[in-house]
Amino acid sequence: MWIFIVTGVLMVLGYWILNRRQNHWTRKGVPQLKPTFIFGNFGPLVFRKLSPPELVQKMYDSGQDQRYFGIYQFLRPGLMLRDPELIKQITVKDFEHFLDHVGFIDPEVDPLFGKNLFALRGMQWREMRSTLSPTFTSSKMKYMFSLMSQNGEHFVKHFLQKNEDVIEVEMRDIASRFANDVIANTVFGFECDSLKETNNEFYTMGKLATDFTNLRTVLVFMGNVLLPKILKFFKVTFFPKKMTSFFGRIIKENIESREKYGVKRSDMIGLLLEARKNKHNDDELSSLPDTGFATVQESEIGKNQKLRKCEITDEDITAQAFVFFFAGFDSVSTLMCFIAYELALNQEIQEKLRNEVDATNEKCSGPNTYEALITMKYMDMVVSETLRKWPNAVGTDRICTKSYTIEPKTPNEKPVHLDKGDMIFIPVFGIQRDPQYYPEPERFDPERFNDENKHKIKPYTFFPFGTGPRNCIGSRFALMEVKLLFYNILSNFEIIPIEKTQIPIRFNRKSINMASEKGFWLGLQRRVK
Repeated sequence: MWIFIVTGVLMVLGYWILNRRQNHWTRKGVPQLKPTFIFGNFGPLVFRKLSPPELVQKMYDSGQDQRYFGIYQFLRPGLMLRDPELIKQITVKDFEHFLDHVGFIDPEVDPLFGKNLFALRGMQWREMRSTLSPTFTSSKMKYMFSLMSQNGEHFVKHFLQKNEDVIEVEMRDIASRFANDVIANTVFGFECDSLKETNNEFYTMGKLATDFTNLRTVLVFMGNVLLPKILKFFKVTFFPKKMTSFFGRIIKENIESREKYGVKRSDMIGLLLEARKNKHNDDELSSLPDTGFATVQESEIGKNQKLRKCEITDEDITAQAFVFFFAGFDSVSTLMCFIAYELALNQEIQEKLRNEVDATNEKCSGPNTYEALITMKYMDMVVSETLRKWPNAVGTDRICTKSYTIEPKTPNEKPVHLDKGDMIFIPVFGIQRDPQYYPEPERFDPERFNDENKHKIKPYTFFPFGTGPRNCIGSRFALMEVKLLFYNILSNFEIIPIEKTQIPIRFNRKSINMASEKGFWLGLQRRVK
């Protein structure tokens, strides 16, 4: 009998402790969304009732008239920010209090994931960011343009060789194959033809890394949120071992071969090896245009040469190269899908962009150049509006690294004291679809980003590549890659909706990233010139 009594007492005590954790913000006098037991506000994701963007939008809309409010990522309390000025205060002005992202994978268990720039913390992040930043400048992008351009031309030739007037394609499939070949070429120094060799090892491993619907990925993701110490004890990695072994092996062999034979190549591995030898040249070409309105600017941390003292190991190079591959394969190809989808549904916008492509072709009298591509204004407007409506990341986070107080600004607020370890969540998807910042947010309107209007956009309401010193270091690369692909496609094809095109798009609720329920089926119709 006493066993049942003790068990009952422990269950009640456990329930009380867990329930108390989910009243964290109420005790601080902060309004909070009502959580469900254990799952907090993320239950709809677990039970596949909402997709990530739908959940973020729902939470964002629930906090109207609040600068911030409390949410719970399962048992972990977080503060969702809705006010652009407060976002600026926390991510830029008081960045020293919010240095890091929320930890996810222990680097001792999974170095490939835990040692990349996104996951690093504190001084390790500062030193690595400063060391890597010269690798991602506009001048370095220009050096890589020729490598990337080869992939763009090859991509279009593949479809020009087909006899059909309208080629039906699943855009996610072909975009990820293009992104795979670009990354293989510009990062790893390998040439792939994923449209022809459909199951090449690079592409197969990329698919494995970015499959966010398989049961293992979902369980490991939830385990690292709910039971991180248990996963660390059993050394459960986020990515399958065969995939991490593959990337570790090819990068090690690549580095050894280059150092042995003195091979120099203007790809990412080559630039990282230069960084290891402290031979980076920070000089930017003063007249070189940047890659677009969405390009993030490097902070003083990234420009601080005194911080460039960390020793870059082969493992570090592998981790940085892999996260670049991971982001390029998934995030960039997703952006390509949404651009193609919007162009197919908005033919007048596509026609205007095609006219700009044709004018640029005529002006260049042949293959495009970096400067010509980057100075295409309407192309940048289309890409920027796509990033506004369909941001790559539905949200971003910060972790409080030093105690901090949010001072009250409205009569119903009082000081909110944040402790070390408290989480901040910035709902990118919600803010960029807020009608007070973007009227008719569901409408695809590139004119929001024309020369007259783009300067009217409220600061810190457009951040598809993040905000503050921890923004995405690869924004220039991503923008150049996307623009190059559509330059080549629109030079030769019109993108049209077909019978299998899902209109409107519905998000895949089985995926933990932003994916379409039925894919991105579109038609490539050969242009008559």
